[in-house]
Amino acid sequence: MSDTNGPRALLQRIRRWLLLFVVCLVLSGLTAFPLVTELRLLDSALTGWAAPVGDALPGLTEWIHRVEGGLETADRDAPYLLYGNDWLAFAHLVIAVAFYGVWRDPVRNVWVVEFGMIACVGIIPLALVCGPIRDIPFWWSLVDMSFGVFGILPLLLVRRLIKRLETATATAPEAVPAA
Repeated sequence: MSDTNGPRALLQRIRRWLLLFVVCLVLSGLTAFPLVTELRLLDSALTGWAAPVGDALPGLTEWIHRVEGGLETADRDAPYLLYGNDWLAFAHLVIAVAFYGVWRDPVRNVWVVEFGMIACVGIIPLALVCGPIRDIPFWWSLVDMSFGVFGILPLLLVRRLIKRLETATATAPEAVPAA
């Protein structure tokens, strides 16, 4: 019978949750590059094959149309503005790479998880302050804040598992396999 709370099992659980978090972070970053195309497709879908959704959520449809129009204009008249989005995407990818240290040595690199948790919490005041300044509808700021809420949940679990791993390996450090 395997020990589900032993160091090896804890390490496997940590790595599974890390993988989920990193995959989501990378996907979030990668989707920031083709934003103009994505919004064009979404706007088209809400008035085409997904019209029932668009009809049920007219505020969403109007917002997507407005954002798509703004991005199209920026892409046509001032494409350098979209360079900021490229940096946003790059930042997501760089942050994802930082979690490799946690993969290799969770106990020693728990600070990366804590940094990620701080970043998740920071999304909320950013959305609450910058959203109104940038004329973002409050309901969309809630969508943005959900990234922090959903992001912090696996990180809280990973941190808790790392602390358990730290305790378990304090008595048997040879029990944790190398990366």
